[in-house]
Amino acid sequence: MSRAFVNEDASSAPEPDYRLPPPDSDYYDEAAAWALLQGADAGDSRGAELATGYRWGEPLLAPHVEAILAEAEVSEQERVAQLARRFLRAARSAGG
Repeated sequence: MSRAFVNEDASSAPEPDYRLPPPDSDYYDEAAAWALLQGADAGDSRGAELATGYRWGEPLLAPHVEAILAEAEVSEQERVAQLARRFLRAARSAGG
């Protein structure tokens, strides 16, 4: 095979690790909201969706993302705030 089609660096970047509590935990939805934002930041939205069982913009997670946004704004974490705003726009579009 031609070296032009071989990506030797393909395995050099680790996959994001979505550490989630058990799905029946009281904290699962909050952790899932964080995981979706983390996935979006890492360019792995699909992986985060598969790991959490939720889609980007899931209205059920909007209250958790609103809390994340509020904290991000207070602590001046602009990237987290930006992703949270995008998530909430998607949640509103989805009917949440």
